[in-house]
Amino acid sequence: MVFLENQRTRRNIPVLYWENSIGRSPSCDIVLPDSAVSRDHAVLMRRENGWLLTDTESKGGTYLNGKQIHDTAKVIPGDLIGIGRTHLIFRRVTDAHMKPPRYHTHRAANQASLLMMCTIIQLLCFVQAFFGDKQFSMLPFLPMVAVILIEWIYYAISCHALGRTNFELETLAFTLSGVGIALLCGTREKLTKAQAAPTPYTLYHHCMDAVYSQIFMTIGGILLFSFMIWFMKDLQRVNKWRIPIAAFGLLLLAAPLAIGVSVNGSKNWIRLGGFSLQPSEFVKLCFIFSGAGTLDHLQTKRNLFGFVALLGGVTGILILEKDIGGAAVFFATFLIIAFMRSGSLRTIVLSIAAAGAGIATVLGMFAHVKERFSVWRHVWDAKNLYDKGFQQTRVLTYAASGGLFGVGIGNGGLGGGTGPLKGYTNVTANTSDLVFGMLTEELGLLMAIALVGIIAMFILFARSDATRSRSTFYFITACAAAGMLLF
Repeated sequence: MVFLENQRTRRNIPVLYWENSIGRSPSCDIVLPDSAVSRDHAVLMRRENGWLLTDTESKGGTYLNGKQIHDTAKVIPGDLIGIGRTHLIFRRVTDAHMKPPRYHTHRAANQASLLMMCTIIQLLCFVQAFFGDKQFSMLPFLPMVAVILIEWIYYAISCHALGRTNFELETLAFTLSGVGIALLCGTREKLTKAQAAPTPYTLYHHCMDAVYSQIFMTIGGILLFSFMIWFMKDLQRVNKWRIPIAAFGLLLLAAPLAIGVSVNGSKNWIRLGGFSLQPSEFVKLCFIFSGAGTLDHLQTKRNLFGFVALLGGVTGILILEKDIGGAAVFFATFLIIAFMRSGSLRTIVLSIAAAGAGIATVLGMFAHVKERFSVWRHVWDAKNLYDKGFQQTRVLTYAASGGLFGVGIGNGGLGGGTGPLKGYTNVTANTSDLVFGMLTEELGLLMAIALVGIIAMFILFARSDATRSRSTFYFITACAAAGMLLF
């Protein structure tokens, strides 16, 4: 534990965080009431090799033991830091000065017990899928086994082989994924005339291809998540790769313009064999990585202008692809990151004003987007009931018909039921964009609220990281990712 001692006034300033901004601005961690000090002057940060001091493009410069620093410099106890007309002595708190810390202990949750609860919830959902539409079918058996094996194998590797102590976040994610796959098990893809219908004891059939695609995507998500945990451990590596990651994200986002397919008016999908990928979902990770960063990088103008330019590039590409909803999600994430970087409400207000002007322009460019806005709050009007409001009214009706406890997986009208030769619902994107309506109908309002609560819990995890993070990079990425999930 260290502190800064004002050489003139002898006032002690505690250093509370791993990364501490120093400047005249009230939003700084260490505020110096000195007119010669810039609003954001320098950053004092702790790394594995000790405490480091760096200047953040201040007007008067930052000095260490009388010499101006132009790069990151190591600070040891007894060093004199010069910022404006203020001189601070870097000191370490001795045992004599320290008070015994108070620890609030509580029993940690058993990770295996939490995952077992998740598994029980999934089993109850899959059992419903076995008897969906009052027809027994063994088709959900293999997906059920796959889901349970995946989560328990990953738990064994993560908590026992790698020695990780926290598995709550993964348990929440497995709960959402497992329930989603169980819901899909209550649907069937439409059969061609050449395809025979499955028998009640068929274990695998092509009408379940969407379910298996979702399982493979879940495995891919786990691998990507594991890679990110390893990658983010080294902050120097993160800072080194931020610009290449941003460039890769822009190229990936622009790929559908060249090789993509148009779905519902938006050209933002890529088909690879039997899989369909939406690159913008992966670019969200690149966007957060590029917008976040360590405090010494965030407070430079070059970094700020680069992030704004990245937002402009992402928004421009999404408008060309006619994916206005995706552009709105990226902009909301930008607002979260911008506020956490600067703490300035003025910046947020100006950004929202600029976005309002952009929305007005987009509405004039794309007629189908304007139509979607025009039906807002008017879906139940007679003129919209079978036209522009068809999708919304059907989803609301199906969702309400489920009541508190639902009609059971495979028995819902929005999902189309499980009967292979049964008529299919004519509501577009019923099992993808509108899956929450399907969830509410088949599992009930109580289950739907519980799953929304799980998503909201990601915010609580982000909040807990704010007090334990070793860097602003982890804090910003956690909050931005949690905020993006809400949108």
